[in-house]
Parts: sequence; structure tokens; C-alpha cells
Amino acid sequence: MPPNPFHRDALVGQLTAVPAWDLIVIGGGATGLGVALDGISRGYKTLLLEQADFAKGTSSRSTKLVHGGVRYLAQGDVGLVREALHERGLLLQNAPHLCHNQAFIIPNYNWWGGPFYTIGLKLYDLLAGRRSLGASEHLSRAETLRQLPNLRPRGLRGGVRYHDGQFDDARLAVNLAQTCIDHGGTALNYCGVLGLLKDAHGRVTGVRATDHETGREYELRAKTVVNATGIFVDDVRRLDEPGAPPLVRPSQGVHLVLDRSFLPGGAALMIPRTEDGRVLFAVPWLGRVVLGTTDTPVPTASLEPRAQEAEIDFLLRTAAHYLTRAPTRADVRSIFVGLRPLAAAASGSTKTKEISRSHKIVASASGLVTITGGKWTTYRRMGEDAIDKAISLGQLPAAASQTAQLAIHGAEAATAATGEAAFAHYGGDAAGLQQLLAENPALGAKLDDELEFVQAEVVWAARFEMARTVEDVLARRVRLLFLDAATAMRVAPVVAALLAQELGFDADWQTRQVAAFGELARGYLLVTPTVPR
Repeated sequence: MPPNPFHRDALVGQLTAVPAWDLIVIGGGATGLGVALDGISRGYKTLLLEQADFAKGTSSRSTKLVHGGVRYLAQGDVGLVREALHERGLLLQNAPHLCHNQAFIIPNYNWWGGPFYTIGLKLYDLLAGRRSLGASEHLSRAETLRQLPNLRPRGLRGGVRYHDGQFDDARLAVNLAQTCIDHGGTALNYCGVLGLLKDAHGRVTGVRATDHETGREYELRAKTVVNATGIFVDDVRRLDEPGAPPLVRPSQGVHLVLDRSFLPGGAALMIPRTEDGRVLFAVPWLGRVVLGTTDTPVPTASLEPRAQEAEIDFLLRTAAHYLTRAPTRADVRSIFVGLRPLAAAASGSTKTKEISRSHKIVASASGLVTITGGKWTTYRRMGEDAIDKAISLGQLPAAASQTAQLAIHGAEAATAATGEAAFAHYGGDAAGLQQLLAENPALGAKLDDELEFVQAEVVWAARFEMARTVEDVLARRVRLLFLDAATAMRVAPVVAALLAQELGFDADWQTRQVAAFGELARGYLLVTPTVPR
């Protein structure tokens, strides 16, 4: 049997086997993965280091949309929308197992709403060009209610349907890390950067890093270092320049996850203007409904941000205004919060909706390249632009990016064997999961009778998806923490036992893992579950 390139020992071994890298990327979220894959596609020897797990922060906490940004069009940012729509098309092309076409409906309760939104969305269609996912169209009142059965009928005049993309953000991050490794790069989670290496002239020549599992420290040399740490970019910049002014102004977005019955049918609901002038979505996702989001400035960055009561009330109050059967706190299966790394406005504006969502790239006097801002949809373009910047600085030899046509791990079509439909989001890896089940049928047992997830997925995550903890599995491999936090807590002991057996950890490790996950998961609950004695 050939060696497993995703095994941690193989990945950690690269830290000493490679004397010098062309490119070291700090950060394993959407941006860092995009930068690393772009560098690999050009032939550079590339290392990506992530202090926690891939997509642990903002990149697993999005609204699950691959979109051009209808509201950015309303703000007149046509260039940003055109770029994002182009990238949306590439992402659906390169990761079809994780990204799909999703219909959205804007209900119209005003006489002018139908023509206004129809015209605006026709421009959206036009900007998408040949990568359009479907033409927008006006809907009658009856058709709008048929497609959104729980929508409030009083005062409804009709609706407008348009198309955008939807995806599984954390699984895309994992597949991108796998793609980096597939193409000869090294992507390592739980390996944090402690400092920067510099030469006698003060130029950055690499990083000091530590393997969080063993405590071993490494000095790693590179021609260029890219800081792609999202909301933490200023922390890394201050390793380079202690007094560097902030580049990022964090803003948090809160999402509530509800039972599918609150949005039956296949369409998503889009409210274009809430009471505070923002946009609200209710989107079908993995058999549930994601309701969000907010846009609230916060003073500091955190890996586990928490919702403010006012944000929760706002989401429930707004949903109640549009849904006949309105959700309450007791209906919330999970609540998750992401911090957007908004590029700080030069004007000093404190209104997050006025801060550009486009990305920004800067290089320090020492040569550290930092990229911030942007969104999941444009992760590939952000990676390309960051590498272009390093080339323009003379840090890397010129080479063309290949990522526009680069298929992401799993994109190859899965075989049509019986039962693989349950593993459709694994794409080409579905066959491997079926083989694992054939070798060990006991792994076909569900994690919980009420769940669609089976034990084989935990073993697969440990062997081939670089999962190291219960949280890695339940938050970012099977997404259960984001779908139903109480159930995730209930199955944690089973997951811990499977991981311990697969990774060689002892009973004490299992106990610590279950306790740590329980503490984490309680932060995803609005109502404490009743635990039978």
C-alpha cells in the first residue's frame, strides 16, 4: 500500500526534509489556502501553516453563499460584483461536489418592489455573462407563496427569483488543503507561527513555528512569506513591525440554524432591506435552514466569537416579520458567529456596511506580504493577486497562475455504486468511503439514530482529512456542531473513541476531548438541552 500523503507524520516530516521553501503561507482559512494553492500551481515549493484547524475561524462560519453580492451592486460597486460573479462560475466549475446553483426569492410587499428588483437583477444576470446560473424573473403572488410556503401572505404582491451559488465552506477548505498536498505542497494544521526570521538587512527570510502537538520548534526558511491570517493579520504584522497601525476592522456576523420546516421547498429567502438597512437571508443548507446575518463592529478578534443578545433578537424579530410560523429561541438548533476581516477604511468610517469588501494587499519594508479583506467567493483571485505581488517585489520568479482551471480535490465524478449518494459531497472520495465500509461494515453504524452521519466518516476524517480532534470532526468535517449543537454534544464520546483508536490516543485523551468539546458546544446553544438522567 502506498504511503498516505495526508498522514501527520508525513506532513511534519517535510518541515525538516525541505531545507528552504519558495513560499510560506501563514493561515489556513480561505485566503491562505487560496494563496498556497496558487503558489503550488506555479511550481513554487510551498508550505502552509495553520495554528489551529483549517477554517477554524471565519472561513467555516459564512452564510454558505458563493455569490457576486447583490447588495454590492445596489451600492454601485460594479467592478467587485463582476469579479465575484466570474469567480463564482470558476468555483462551481472546479468544485461541483461542494457548490451548486441555489434559487433565491425576494418577496415584494411594495408596489415599486417588483420592477425595481427585477431591473436590478437583470443587470446582475448581465454581469455574470456566460457564467450565469439562470435568468432572474418576476413571480406572481401565488407562485411566490407556492415556492415559499411559510412566507407571510398579508400585503404580498409578488416576488423576484434569481440564482446564486451555495456551498459547504469548511469542507471546501479541507478539500483545498488536500489539493495543495495532491499537487506536491505541504499544508499543516496545529502548527503555529511564533515569529519571523530576518537577515542582517532586516529582510524576512522565513518563520519560527511550533508543532502544537509535540511542542517542537522549527526555523523554516523561505524566499517569501505571506500573512493570510484573516482577522489576525495585525498580530502577525506586529511580529514584523511592533507599532504597525491596524489593517483590519473586525465585524461579526451571527447565524441561527433552524429546522427545515421553517423554509420548506427548495428556494431561499432574501430580504434586501431590513430595519437597519442590511440584507437578511434564510437559506436551505444540509437539511436545515441558515438564518443570517448581522454586521456588528467588535473591538477584538477571537477564534470563538459570541453573539450579542441584540443580534439574536434582531434575527428572530426580522424572521417573524416575514414568516407565518416564526422561529423562537427554542427552535434554534445552533448559533454560530464569524468575524469578517474587513480592510479598515482610510476615511475612518465606523460603519461596517461602508467598508469595502474587496481585498487589500500590502508589503512591509522587510518584505512581508499581507493580504486581508475579501470573501470566500473570491478566494482564488485573492491567492493569485498575492502571488503576483510577491513576483512584482522580486521575491519569486515569474510564472503564470494555473488555478482558474484547477480541479479541487474530490471534483472528479464519484462512481455510481449503490449507497454513494449519501457521500455525494465527498465527490471522488465517495468510492474510498464505500471501500472503507466494505472492509469494516460496522463503521456503517450511524453516529446517532437521528443523524445522517456514519462512523466511517470519522475514520475517514482522521486518515485522509487531517482531523485531529473531536471538534475538527464535528465542526468542520461532518458539520454537526453547526447543524445541531445538542446532538453534537451527545455523539462526542463516540467520535472521541473512534479518533483515539485511529490516531493512537489513550482513554485520558478521550475524556479531555469530550469535556473540551462539550464546553465549546455549549456556546452554540441558545437553550440548554434537557439531559435525561
